[in-house]
Amino acid sequence: MFGPVRRRRPLLRAAVVGGGAYMAGKSVARNKAAQATQDERIANLEQQQSVPAPAPAAEQTTLDQLSRLTQMHDRGKLTDTEFAAAKAKLLGI
Repeated sequence: MFGPVRRRRPLLRAAVVGGGAYMAGKSVARNKAAQATQDERIANLEQQQSVPAPAPAAEQTTLDQLSRLTQMHDRGKLTDTEFAAAKAKLLGI
């Protein structure tokens, strides 16, 4: 009576399944790329925050500090013993 059972539109079914799988894979790849970009940006921000801020004034050399001490001593702001102690501390004596 009836002939062999024929599958209806097998190519259409394969195209739909394959297209859905393609779109799902593409979405996963896009999400992973977005996550990687976000992780990179977070790492850069953390690195920027961990870098110590530069000192407001450049570090003074020993000679600059010694001349400042001498000026303070000359103006009478430091006694002879205070000047000698500060100079010894500065020079590491």
